[in-house]
Amino acid sequence: MYLTPQHILLAGASGLTGEHLLDRLLNEPTVTRVLAPSRRPLAEHPHLENPVGDPSVLLPQLSGRVDLAFCCLGTTLKQAGSEQAFRAIDLDLVVAFGKRARDMGARHLIVISAIGADPKSSVFYNRVKGEMEQALQAQGWPQLTIVRPSLLLGERLETRLAEKLAGPLSRLIPGKYRGIEVCELARAMWRLALEEQDGVRIVESDELRKLGK
Repeated sequence: MYLTPQHILLAGASGLTGEHLLDRLLNEPTVTRVLAPSRRPLAEHPHLENPVGDPSVLLPQLSGRVDLAFCCLGTTLKQAGSEQAFRAIDLDLVVAFGKRARDMGARHLIVISAIGADPKSSVFYNRVKGEMEQALQAQGWPQLTIVRPSLLLGERLETRLAEKLAGPLSRLIPGKYRGIEVCELARAMWRLALEEQDGVRIVESDELRKLGK
């Protein structure tokens, strides 16, 4: 069954995936309102509401009904500066966003996690992503979609040397570990938003590529 969400809450709209997703949402004829809090101003659009500031401060101030929520929040250890700062964004802020979205009426949350997410992983990054997934599942969402992309391929404002070097090689890897174009991920997330399916669905990168074609 397919739904037509009209009021959407989006976190991370100024990031790589969030930018592509926001553009898609604002060009969908069924979408009448996108509420996208961000640290820096976004380009104006008649269907866009863009509170600007610290997301942790903005979240409690958000108002209005929403049908659907997308969470594209995420950083890197290097950008965050410490493991504690990384957890504050990729775990605490994501979970707080999920709770606020649920309080505003959203019945479906689509969140970006990562390939290899596992709360018992010995790898810090994967462990935090796994803990985030667990915490969101504990919120009791009627519909929760967790997407686990592999390496994202696309032009960023800031240069990430490791990703720049790994990008060409990741295109050659088969299966779910092959890199995914960010435009494909955004398309896949919108397609998943239109599907009604109770409970938790985890979508790995190979399926995301197929959905995003």
